[in-house]
Amino acid sequence: MTNVIHPFQLLAIALAGWLNRHQQAVIDYLIEENRVLKDQLDGQCLRFTDEQRIRLAVKAKVLGRRALDEIELLVTPNTVKNILKRHGIEPAPEREKHTSWATFLKVHWNVMAATDFFTVEVWTLRGLVTYYVLFIMHLETRSVHIAGVTTAPNGAFMKQAVRNLTDVEDGFLLNSEFLIMDRDKKYTKEFRSSLKREDVTPVRCPVRAPNCNAFAERFVRSIKDECLGRMILFEEVSLRRVLREYVSHYHIERNHQGVGNRLLKSPEIVSSINDPVHCRERLGGMLNFYYLEAA
Repeated sequence: MTNVIHPFQLLAIALAGWLNRHQQAVIDYLIEENRVLKDQLDGQCLRFTDEQRIRLAVKAKVLGRRALDEIELLVTPNTVKNILKRHGIEPAPEREKHTSWATFLKVHWNVMAATDFFTVEVWTLRGLVTYYVLFIMHLETRSVHIAGVTTAPNGAFMKQAVRNLTDVEDGFLLNSEFLIMDRDKKYTKEFRSSLKREDVTPVRCPVRAPNCNAFAERFVRSIKDECLGRMILFEEVSLRRVLREYVSHYHIERNHQGVGNRLLKSPEIVSSINDPVHCRERLGGMLNFYYLEAA
């Protein structure tokens, strides 16, 4: 029995063949264009944004390594491999098995910040009032910034906090790309979206995992044990003064075990070991710093 090919089938086959040849011609042109661009670069490396790398990675995954090796590319899979190796990150299958939270932090150390709230009870004319203090810590330097003090940490307060933290001139998060936070409802969806619009990615800790934000938690413990837990505060102005004094002490007068028991900022005070020892007091002697007088 003879199979008869319908005219429409012939048309479909012819069209498919034409499309295949057309697509191949486009691919050949793009490959040749890449060769020309590589010749012009003369060995120089192209720099890509994170968004561009993601787009390339998505397309490359569909093709697979074998197909990529056959194409004249401006970027090779080895480029990605070298970057991962340089930062101590294993390939994806191994990374999923072994990468710890500590490794993730170290890889992004210089662009990582953390945030948290702590509460303080303050006596006012209305009685005892709870104040919420929002602070940000830059993990690499351990520097801390008090982002706001309020009795009502609502959406308006958080929105203004983002504006201040991402200000183009002196925002504390200008050099940060990630912000670690817990799942407190005060970090609203609008708050997180506002951060993303300023190129700061919110990193929310898993449920019941306080160790994921250990650096911020440690600061809360320090300021309460060393200062706030030993004082009775009257009115908001008193609270703000104490916070200001402690943060100054924290940055230039307090040793930090996490950075080799050093001061975060070295004061210009040391001269000779024969000079008398002086003491700088803050908050009536609550915080003390002993030093040698400068020549």
